[in-house]
Amino acid sequence: MVRVRFFAILKDRVGKEVVEIPVSGNITLRDLEEKVMEMFPQMEEYLRGRRLLVSVNQEFATPETVIKDGDEVAFLPPFSGG
Repeated sequence: MVRVRFFAILKDRVGKEVVEIPVSGNITLRDLEEKVMEMFPQMEEYLRGRRLLVSVNQEFATPETVIKDGDEVAFLPPFSGG
């Protein structure tokens, strides 16, 4: 299982802060994003447009980042501040 966390507006869009997604073997972040879009079609506009920051185990990730059972993935919308 991969623990997926949604922050800020994404949590509101999805209606959950955390979901667990079963994975078999190692997959890429891109593969996981496809699974997330299947479960939550409302995430497509964010994921296809690459308008998110994504971390795997609290480190920034790219679509090619490998994800394995037990990892935590966080989707964060762009933010600003000062």
